[in-house]
Amino acid sequence: MNLVEWTRIAMRSIGANKLRSFLTTLGIIIGVAAVISLVSVGQGAARSISSTFESMGSHLIIIRPVRSLGGELFVNDARELEERVPSIEYAVPSLTLQATVKYQTKSHNTTVEGVSEGLLAVRNWNLDMGRFLSYYEVEQRSRVAVLGWTVVNEIFGSQQPLGQVISIKGQPFTVIGVMERRGSSFGMDSDDIIYIPVTVAQRLSGSTRLNTIYAKGRSAEDAQLAVSHIAAIYSQKFPRPDAVRITSQDELLSAVGDATRTFTLLLAAIAGISLVVGGIGIMNIMLVSVTERTREIGIRKAIGARRRDILGQFLIESIVLSMTGGVIGMLAGTATSRAIARIAGWSTYVSPEAILLAFVFSVSVGLFFGVYPARKAAAMDPIEALRHE
Repeated sequence: MNLVEWTRIAMRSIGANKLRSFLTTLGIIIGVAAVISLVSVGQGAARSISSTFESMGSHLIIIRPVRSLGGELFVNDARELEERVPSIEYAVPSLTLQATVKYQTKSHNTTVEGVSEGLLAVRNWNLDMGRFLSYYEVEQRSRVAVLGWTVVNEIFGSQQPLGQVISIKGQPFTVIGVMERRGSSFGMDSDDIIYIPVTVAQRLSGSTRLNTIYAKGRSAEDAQLAVSHIAAIYSQKFPRPDAVRITSQDELLSAVGDATRTFTLLLAAIAGISLVVGGIGIMNIMLVSVTERTREIGIRKAIGARRRDILGQFLIESIVLSMTGGVIGMLAGTATSRAIARIAGWSTYVSPEAILLAFVFSVSVGLFFGVYPARKAAAMDPIEALRHE
């Protein structure tokens, strides 16, 4: 007998017990679907978090003072970093305050961030219309503003905002630009903001101290060097080395990537348990099948079937059951991941690698748990098998 004949006999046996065959494959279906859907959730979360961090800017370094430990940053500190740290391209000061913006009869409470002209280059952002702040406007303390789209919609509606004069804390500002839409990030509306020159923000807030300095490394390697260089500068400036907190975006991305990979593997391992349970179900049913077909095995051996023929038939039955469950599970898992994304609003990503891994694992499970029943059937003595009632 050859492989084709083994397959034909195996398919005939599976078709003779359709309900039992379906129930046998159900464990594999659930296991494969669980692996694909849970891994897609993990990979979707990883891609979503990475995308959020990457939208903050490339090779970004965030420097924040810890005021309780004596840390303070000023506009001159940003200029000093550009001069003393050759591995960074820009250093942008940032001072944030909450304020009410007014236009004619409309008003809106929003975040006002005072920055310098290099913000777009540091954060890899773009404008939808108009232009951004200039070096001259920062130095001359010009009252100009660049708005996020949420602010535009709240106070202007469908009206053209460029060139209009708005009021921030009672001071007039001319709108010179509108930022591109960025949506929500970590639960916050990134478009609900107004950018003004940092020198003007200092006057509005009544303080010259900064909240943050954003720096941009020339490359990933330069960003790592810059972090060490900046830490060395501030360790000499402040009595405590932790008076300023320095965070590298590349380091954060690496840490988040490691965490999400571990999370995805954990989800896959949990889902993989159901595949093993499904494999045990296949072995159980195959052992029952061997017992039920003892006389059939005896007759086949008596008319010339060899040990490997019996072994091949039962192994193929097990593999066909697991492969069928794997294919249906792949379709169910893909559909489940899409349903999760649509109903729960989570970000999911079904990768070809996850589908292939789940399918190969399901076939391997069928092969592994089918070996023992197949060997038991092949080892039967034909005379004893023919006597079986």
